[in-house]
Amino acid sequence: MTKLGLFLTKKSINKAEVSRRTGISTSRISELTLNSSTKLRADELYLIALAIDVDPCEVLKVVCGHLKLEK
Repeated sequence: MTKLGLFLTKKSINKAEVSRRTGISTSRISELTLNSSTKLRADELYLIALAIDVDPCEVLKVVCGHLKLEK
């Protein structure tokens, strides 16, 4: 499961409802939550955050918070 998938599960978010609210297909939502090699686009992240009534920055920190600048 991806970091986004874990985040949605922890928040008890219904993926079908997210799909309905965002217009992102259920298959794409499943891919984003299950397949760690799938790239989450900024527009998708923003729409998902709006659909679940969470600050997009919170979702971004969860999904990309592990990234660090190289020295």
